[in-house]
Amino acid sequence: MCEHAGAGGRLVVVDSTSRHPGLADSAFLKAARGEPVPHTPVWYMRQAGRSLPEYLRVREGVGMLESCMDPDLVTEITLQPVRRYGVDAAIFFSDIVLPLKAVGVDLDIKPGVGPVVASPVRTLADVEAIPDLTAEHVPFITSAVHALVGELGATPLIGFAGAPFTVASYLVEGGPSKEHAKTKAMMFGAPDVWDALMRKIAGIAAAYLSVQVAAGASAVQLFDSWAGALTPADYAEHVMPHSARVLAAAGELGVPRIHFGVGTSNLLGLMGEAGADVVGVDWRTPLGSAIGVVGDRGVQGNLDPTLVFAPTDVMTRRAAEVIEAGRAAKGHIFNLGHGVIPSTDPAQLERLTEFVQSYPLS
Repeated sequence: MCEHAGAGGRLVVVDSTSRHPGLADSAFLKAARGEPVPHTPVWYMRQAGRSLPEYLRVREGVGMLESCMDPDLVTEITLQPVRRYGVDAAIFFSDIVLPLKAVGVDLDIKPGVGPVVASPVRTLADVEAIPDLTAEHVPFITSAVHALVGELGATPLIGFAGAPFTVASYLVEGGPSKEHAKTKAMMFGAPDVWDALMRKIAGIAAAYLSVQVAAGASAVQLFDSWAGALTPADYAEHVMPHSARVLAAAGELGVPRIHFGVGTSNLLGLMGEAGADVVGVDWRTPLGSAIGVVGDRGVQGNLDPTLVFAPTDVMTRRAAEVIEAGRAAKGHIFNLGHGVIPSTDPAQLERLTEFVQSYPLS
């Protein structure tokens, strides 16, 4: 057993005996730590969702948040791509706003829209009304992770949480937004409310990750969908310290930390400095360019998700270019440059996985 001070000073006990001894040989964990790998490890964001027929079957008639709170369903969905593709890591099936739902925020995920919050945050009182998250709020997460690590064996499980800026945007806007106007209005015009909200969300995210790691997750990813809406200066002043707080708490748990954002070409250096061991790079940025700015860290990515719709030889040629570029990094984890597109042919992802894992590194 290893003991760590988690979010809010709460003691988090990490049961290291629950981890499979074969994890020491995991290509994914070796790459995340910057160690030599037998092959380039690969997994896919949204790898379990939307494109797999078996996923669509088990989700039929079940809402997104409902499915995320059912340990048996979370376990099954998380395992599906590991069974089908043989990827080097499993990503815990969850949603960015699930921790908010768990602590009592009135929200739902509406099909075709996304997360919708009934009463958007506007004041300090609104922030203070949001409870801090504890393990008691999410017993279904602990149950699911325990089940998963037992099933996954030597395949590592990646814990997952939404980054403070993205989660704050949903809370302030009341739902998805392209401009993030209300979010930025609070950030610039009500800095006391903004700081309180970001601290609250950072604490929730840190606690949520600590629950997953304590139950057996071997790595974590902090996902910032909307950070690309910010300038480097605004990110550094108003967002980075809060993401850093989450990543620091995860770092105390002794697991590798991946930090990924969408449209963040101009933020990659800062996202690394926030505390990442591995910086996720979306498909818009050449991987070689990203390696030059993230510092002494690994990178993850970054094949354009639409290339899986191209002829196989085109897809694999471009994948080879990504792998070759990744050689210059401290460590490289192959991934798409964003999530799997719903209409993706699973057979094509099978071909891509086999190609990446068999690509010669020497």
